Amino acid sequence: MSDFPRSFYITTPIYYASGDPHVGHAYTTISADILSRYYRQFIGGDKVYFLTGTDEHGVKIAKNAELAGLAPQVYVDQVAESYRQLWQDLNISNNDFIRTTEERHEKFVRFFVEKLKDNGYLYEAEYEGLYCVGCEKFIAEKDLVDGKCPDHQRAPETLTEKNWFFDLNGKHSSRNLLLEVKDLIHSGELKILPEKMEKEVLGLLNQDLPDFSISRNKQNVKWGIPLPWDDNQLIYVWADALTNYLSAVDGSDWWPAQVQLLGKDILKFHAIFWPAMLLANGYALPKVIFSHGYFTVDGQKMSKTIGNVVDPVEMTKQYGSDVTRYLLSTNCPFGDDGDINREQFVEKYNAFFANHLGNYVNRILTLAHKYYDGKVPARDVSLEKDWQNQVDNAWLVYHQAAEHVELEKMIKVPTELIQSANEYITKLELWKVMKENPEQAAPHLYNLLEVLRHSALQLYPIIPEGASKILEALGVGIDGQSAWGGLASGQALNQLGILYPRLENKQ
Repeated sequence: MSDFPRSFYITTPIYYASGDPHVGHAYTTISADILSRYYRQFIGGDKVYFLTGTDEHGVKIAKNAELAGLAPQVYVDQVAESYRQLWQDLNISNNDFIRTTEERHEKFVRFFVEKLKDNGYLYEAEYEGLYCVGCEKFIAEKDLVDGKCPDHQRAPETLTEKNWFFDLNGKHSSRNLLLEVKDLIHSGELKILPEKMEKEVLGLLNQDLPDFSISRNKQNVKWGIPLPWDDNQLIYVWADALTNYLSAVDGSDWWPAQVQLLGKDILKFHAIFWPAMLLANGYALPKVIFSHGYFTVDGQKMSKTIGNVVDPVEMTKQYGSDVTRYLLSTNCPFGDDGDINREQFVEKYNAFFANHLGNYVNRILTLAHKYYDGKVPARDVSLEKDWQNQVDNAWLVYHQAAEHVELEKMIKVPTELIQSANEYITKLELWKVMKENPEQAAPHLYNLLEVLRHSALQLYPIIPEGASKILEALGVGIDGQSAWGGLASGQALNQLGILYPRLENKQ
């Protein structure tokens, strides 16, 4: 990376609190955590702010609470706790967990929508349309499949309401915010990644996008934040949900966010509605909006009916946080759709953790304790040039991948370094050289230990628990020291044991 940002604010979407977290939520949050940990290593922990949370208002939540025999607030309290617990189990390092039922958020939302009104971007109008309760949005007839919402497989209701609307098209104000958002994307000031998602957003902007409602009548929606100037209306979905990114850091210098991660199902709202509202109220835009794809499981869409739902809670219990993080974050190139093959979990674990990383760590630390009294052996600078060049290039690729939010490339860098090191051991027949002449073998083992240090630093954002144990065994920290030669000869090494035992596939 050419230049690190002075600070780094990253967000996940706030997850809709209509039920427990699923694997898609885990995937997004793990991805955000990888970037957060990376930037903490290189710019300092106090300069990184990582936000996640839950979206807790709306018709669907009120109905689910009623079905569960609970008051809406009690229901969302339970759901929010299930998210908090999963993030703890997955070793997620978020700085904050925002809930839309918190007073700090509700207070800011009221301020934000009132400012939209004062600035001339809200107007009252009657609207009749097809409304999907599952989506919590009006849906165009052309988007129905066999008369049903394609996402929820149910026919929408016909609703007529007088609501407050946000003026996207400049019909009630002096600005066409849609055109402004489009120009900002074209200029690169607002980056939508990956590139195919930017094309999708620009395609939407070339369509006739209608203004959207920022309120709903209390007769139809009873669970939400009251509109400050109209007692008959509650603030609706996107004016409530999207503003969490500001309400969480209100009064601080964190905004604008460097990266906002989300799934592509909510791309339109984040890449068009959100920037438009920010422009209307005079806020800076986020630097990057990154949208990843969908997951299928064993080639099919996840469904409780066919029993192919991957439960991240159960997955974490079975494999632990590091392995779950690795299996999900390496499942497909970040930004693409991917398929989870559950039968390959154990195979992938053994290939990377047991055979690749675990075997390498065990081999070289065992040799160090056997032949060099558990200390870093002497180095020979004349034997280090090739390794130094390879490691320097690896860091260059690694930083560029992080800058472009290419997480699978970040993970590939240390994997390839360890592969090169394992091949180096085999080519030298190092175990034989060490047995016959430990002094001659010493610089080679130094190089291998130093490669392990760099690999562990690069793996830390992905598998923080295991990487921390490796770095601790080497006697170093996670501070991102990426220059070659960080290990000092004679430095004590700690015992580690079998870090990742092999698993048997019982499926």
